[in-house]
Amino acid sequence: MNTREMILRSHAIVHGLEVGQSEGQFSLEYSRLNGLTDDQLRLRPQGWNSIAYLLWHMARCEDVAANVIVAQRPQVFDEGEWPGRLRITRRDIGTGMTDEEVEELSRAIDLPNLRAYRSAVGRRTQDVARELPDAEWDRTVSAAIVREAAAQGAFTAESEWVARFWEGKSKGWFLYWLAVGHNYMHIGHAGWVWR
Repeated sequence: MNTREMILRSHAIVHGLEVGQSEGQFSLEYSRLNGLTDDQLRLRPQGWNSIAYLLWHMARCEDVAANVIVAQRPQVFDEGEWPGRLRITRRDIGTGMTDEEVEELSRAIDLPNLRAYRSAVGRRTQDVARELPDAEWDRTVSAAIVREAAAQGAFTAESEWVARFWEGKSKGWFLYWLAVGHNYMHIGHAGWVWR
């Protein structure tokens, strides 16, 4: 198995089964979240981030990373009227949101469309990873590309540090960390919110 195939399979595991071919058709998202009610997805025990917030944050980070940064193409968010379908006005990735903002998003977001958006992002990421030429995986992302993500509203004043952190990373890093590792981490957080 090569690096691309490992990333595609690992990425599929952190999404629903409709996104890609995961090992043994296992979905970490499905195993953690299947059967939870809307109230459980919106719940914020002890002030933690809700699962709804976590799903939105994972999808936004992956959408910006795979599309704006790696593929230099429009975000899934900007196609298909997602802001209206999700019933939110935010464009950022969610890092640095206040408790009140997380509460508002958790309460307002349309959950079936949130799952559909996350799946659409996952499918697009699979396409981006499959289509990225081998020579591009190690190519360092320029500061100008990260500034383009910022211009599209990916970061707020509270998350400007993320833009600085993203500068100088390779396209492969974005696909590995933001499409795989970041999702694994937050699916794990979701298990703590509701278990």
